[in-house]
Amino acid sequence: MINEIIERYEDNVFIKFEGFDEAIIGVYDKNSNVKLIYSEKKCINILSNTMSQEDAYEYFYYNVVNMYLGEQTPIICFDNFS
Repeated sequence: MINEIIERYEDNVFIKFEGFDEAIIGVYDKNSNVKLIYSEKKCINILSNTMSQEDAYEYFYYNVVNMYLGEQTPIICFDNFS
């Protein structure tokens, strides 16, 4: 999906969370503020490939959710309700 997004928004620069391209589910685009949207569930699944699910949650919430990279910081869609 990231390639399609970059193609459509070719004039924009996106901040990406490294290693989570497969967790991108869309784009926020309002008032010239364009940023990527990531699925929490997909991010946890990606991390769970290399660590326990408990460690994946801990890593994700400590290192990704709390990260602020300015106005273009990606959005996380909290969609993990199971």
